[in-house]
Amino acid sequence: MKKCSSLEEVRSEIDAIDDQIMELIAKRKDMVKQAANFKHSVEEIKTDERIDHVMDRIRHKALTLGVSPNLAVEIYKKMIDDMVETEIAQFRNVTNF
Repeated sequence: MKKCSSLEEVRSEIDAIDDQIMELIAKRKDMVKQAANFKHSVEEIKTDERIDHVMDRIRHKALTLGVSPNLAVEIYKKMIDDMVETEIAQFRNVTNF
């Protein structure tokens, strides 16, 4: 971890990390859109089994990194809800052609 020597430097580092997080979210969304190409129905898009698997992985990863698992799960719930809607829209666009 980088040792900062001023509040401005800390804030700059936080901004850079936020940019990286946003880039990773965008990459994840692109992968979600690709996943729609392999699905056969809207019902197949939001499966409890897959969501549970993702949440278990995230909870475990948070614990290993010293991050609040509750925070991580809440973030992912919101992200998954949004991305499921994106995937459904992508699925409908692909299957309407």
